[in-house]
Order: sequence, then structure tokens, then C-alpha cells
Amino acid sequence: MEKYIITLDEGTTSARSLITNYKGEIIAVDQMEFTQHFPKEGWVEHDAIEIWNTQRTTLIQVLNKSGISPSQIESIGITNQRETVVVWNRESGLPIYNAIVWQDQRTADYCEKFGRKELDLIKDRTGLIINPYFSGTKVKWILDNVKGARKLAEEGKLMFGTINTWLIYRLTGGEVFVTDHTNAQRTLFYNIDTNDWDDELLRLFDVPRNMLPEIKTCSEVYGKTFKGLLSKNDDTQFKIASSIGDQQSALFGQLCLSPGETKVTYGTGCFILMNTGDAKVISTHGLLTTIGVSIGDKITYALEGSVMVAGAAVQWLRDNLRIVYNAIETEWYAAQVNDDRRVYVVPSFTGLGSPYWDSYSRGAIFGLDRGTKREHLVRATLEAIAYQANDVVSAMQKDIKKPLTEIKVDGGASQNKFMMQFQADISRAKVIKPTNVETTAMGAAYLAGLAVGYWKSIEEIKQNYEIDFELNSTISKQQSDKLIRGWNSAVSRTFGWIKEIE
Repeated sequence: MEKYIITLDEGTTSARSLITNYKGEIIAVDQMEFTQHFPKEGWVEHDAIEIWNTQRTTLIQVLNKSGISPSQIESIGITNQRETVVVWNRESGLPIYNAIVWQDQRTADYCEKFGRKELDLIKDRTGLIINPYFSGTKVKWILDNVKGARKLAEEGKLMFGTINTWLIYRLTGGEVFVTDHTNAQRTLFYNIDTNDWDDELLRLFDVPRNMLPEIKTCSEVYGKTFKGLLSKNDDTQFKIASSIGDQQSALFGQLCLSPGETKVTYGTGCFILMNTGDAKVISTHGLLTTIGVSIGDKITYALEGSVMVAGAAVQWLRDNLRIVYNAIETEWYAAQVNDDRRVYVVPSFTGLGSPYWDSYSRGAIFGLDRGTKREHLVRATLEAIAYQANDVVSAMQKDIKKPLTEIKVDGGASQNKFMMQFQADISRAKVIKPTNVETTAMGAAYLAGLAVGYWKSIEEIKQNYEIDFELNSTISKQQSDKLIRGWNSAVSRTFGWIKEIE
């Protein structure tokens, strides 16, 4: 009887469950969106209970849809949106506040108050910078602003986790309280040298250590799901055998296993990671040092750049401006204009991430004239996603002091040939897209399979990688430099916008 792996892929806007076979083929997928809450400007929240219910529903539905028996499932892997914070009561198991999402900017002013000494301490210990993006300031906000939270924390009655921890806790019926190195490192509480929680950082953010989960590797059996997960009378239990942040999962799923190999994932945001092997490369160009993956006693590091708004900019065109009805249309519209108008859209709706780290930037459109049409705006929005990714690629090249010749791409927008060609044009690197773009799900699946012996080695997994297309730059360096100069000018004019108008 053939065996399979299930991946729970919990993203920013939806939860998905995918079933994968030994060849790395996805047999079935089920996906459900969940509610986005925006209580105030710059605030983004999710209902953690809704996330759990949505994720559980997709798990049940993907099994029903596929016709595969639960007994054929070898293990479950989990990959998740990172930095999003859930704090729940240890006794009731219920959240004390909505999950605060990675995009949330409510702690921007708090982040501004740190002095040079604290900023240096944070960068040296964590590999990160102080920014509302990361989990630490969100946890502190909940403890300081939710009535009774601080007292409950002092009494040891609260638990904190990113979404992976929350899902494992719920899947095991509250029995297992763990995280993995890739998610732990994004909290601002994790010491990248000791690979453990750091007491000095916890004191800095005034967060009790007793709230934090135990840190495990990305590929091991953490526990089993509770009986009755699938239905009231079903005693099936699945091994939960991997946990990894979504971007690191995509790096592993793209088989970027050697130093220098780089992937770009185009999702709600856009995330660029470069494998740096055993070396913790400390960026001097606005990038983050992060954990790539942990397997056994080996930890692999990576350089990362984070673009806050990528696919979300296309959603903005569709849902807010209503100038396209479907994201698929954007490729056609963008190809309809080929004049010399240089329209630039800077989609910094929630501030700018790498390499700028400006929480006060806001979105803008430059270069409009009487001849500007819908097609120009669509094209400029797609180009903006590629420009932002290129900003990160350029910073990586400066940090490692050599050019990148290849970029592996995945995520929804990697299907957009216009955008991928533009990425190749301005980045002057070969863009490689695999046949299976579900690399985030595949990373977690491969790690869960390795943990239970479904795949015996990474060499076996490499046989599954197939290339869909490769694209090279079709314009001169002079042309790409000119385009990038215009982009740099546009981005710089959005810096500090919120402060400018106050």
C-alpha cells in the first residue's frame, strides 16, 4: 500500500493541506481563506481559533478529496507564516488576544526608543534588527496592553508561540509545547550563537521565560495528533515530524543546499534567502542573518531579505482599485504597453522591509501623465515586486562580495512570465522555476519524510527536482541600470512619509 506525507501550510491569508507522494508529486490540495482583521491603521490581526479550525478542516477535506486512507499517511509536516504571535492561557488553552500578524506596525514607536547599545546587542545576539516585523515587540505589546496579561504571565499561566507552536499544541490536544530553530530565531529572544533562548534579551523585552516553548530541530517526531482529530469516533493518530518557517521551508524545498544558492518566494510578501552553510554572515547592507534549517546536530544558516508587500500589491489592484478582476489578467495587461513611460509604483503599504527597514514609508505612484492607462499601473505594480526583490539580491551580492548568477523562484507570482522575465532583466541573473512551485509545502514534507525514514537521504529527494523554465536577461546593463535608477529615486521619495505629514 502506497504511503504519503501531509503538509499543513499555514500562510498569511489561508490555510492549506497538501498530500505528497514519494516522487514529490502533490496528489491533493485543500485550501481555505481566513479573516484578516485591521482594527486600526497599520494593525493586522488574525483569530488564532479560526486559523486552527480552518487548518483542521483542510486536513480532513484533503483526505476526503484524495480518497487516501488515514493509515497511508506516514507523517505530518508543518510550515507556517513566521513572526505572527499567539499568546494563550495555559489553563484554558484559549488565546487572550487575537494573533498579531508579522505585517503589523503597532510597535513602530516602541522600536524607535532603543539606544545604540540595545540595538547592537540585539543584532549581535539574534542576527536581526529591532523592527515591528519580529515577534518580540508584539509579545511585549500583548503583555502591556491586554488587561490582566502581565499578572497571568508572572504567575506562569501564559504560553507564547508562533503559529507552528500553536498548531502543534492544538493538534496534540495540548500535550506538546515546542517550536523549531527557524521560528524561534525570528522572535528576538533567540541567541544565534548558543541556539537557545537568551535571558538578557528576555529581560530587555520584559517577557518571562516560562511563556516560551522548548526548541527542537526542524525534522524530528514531536508527538502524535489526538484521537478524534478527523472525526469523533476515529482513533487515527498521525506523527508530527517537521516544523519550519515558510521561507526556510521554501529554501529547503528548492534544494538550495549549498552555500550561495538562493531562492525568491513570491507570496503575500516576497522573501529572498541565500544558503550560507556553516557561516553566520552578518549583513552590512540591511539584510538579516537567519537559521536556514536544523537537522540532527547540524544547523545551516542563511541571509534573508524580506519584502513586506508583493502579491498583496496585486490584491490591491484587484480588490481596492478594481482595475483587474483576477490576478491572472495582470500578465496580459502588462504586455499591452511597451512605450517609454516610466511609471513606478512603490507598494510600501505597511512600510518598507529589507534593505531599507522604514516603518514610516507609505505607498506611492510616480511618473503619471495624461497618457497613463490602467495597463501602465498594472505593469508598474508587477515591476515593483521584481524591483523590491532585486534590492535584496543586490544587497546580498554586496554582503558576499560576488555576483549571483542564478535565482530559483517559486510562489504564486513565479507563474507570471512577464514578471519573471523582468526579474531576470534587472537582476542580470538566470531565473529558474521548478515544475512544482509548491516548494514551501515540499520543504516541510521532505523534512517530515526524512524524520520517519520515508525518504532515506537528501540524495533521494534530489531526484524529484524538475525545471519548468529558465530565463536570462534580454536587455543591456545600461538599460537595466537606467530602470533601477528610476526605481531608487521613486523609493527614496517615500521614506518617512508618515513622519513627514504629522
